[in-house]
Amino acid sequence: MLILRGANGAGKTSLLRVIAGLNEVAGGDLVFQGGDDDEPISHYSQFIAHQDAFKPALTVEENLQFWSDFFASDSKSGDVQLALEAFSLERLAGFSAALLSAGQKRRLALGRLAMIDRPIWLLDEPTVGLDTASVKQLQTLIYKHLAGDGMIIATTHIDLGIKQAKVLDFADLETGR
Repeated sequence: MLILRGANGAGKTSLLRVIAGLNEVAGGDLVFQGGDDDEPISHYSQFIAHQDAFKPALTVEENLQFWSDFFASDSKSGDVQLALEAFSLERLAGFSAALLSAGQKRRLALGRLAMIDRPIWLLDEPTVGLDTASVKQLQTLIYKHLAGDGMIIATTHIDLGIKQAKVLDFADLETGR
């Protein structure tokens, strides 16, 4: 796991967006595992932005089903239920996503991690809006992903408590340390 740290505007989110294939590389090349693969890295990664992606007119369960259908070739069996359970969303399954609190919306967005099988997770401020219990649920999911040889690149301002995480501090890049 790689944690990107730095001041607002330092380029952390921009780097994640380039890796995800959402922004163009300004110069040079971005290669994945040696660079001889014709498929873009977006086929291997899942990007959870700092703004939660959900459809407000749909219920929590319908939103998760939408993402399951969208990534159908990568979905795990029982996928929607896995996502509901991973972030304790079962009792909210029938609620409109528009009615959720900020923390519940974040848990809904992060629920995709439990049901979409991609080896690389790109997480932009994944803990924003989460309470302590939800951060622990995220930590559990992170440890499970890493144990399955997954890779995570995340921006965060808090210590996630992931022992094997490496930190890339953008302030150090500016000062040359």
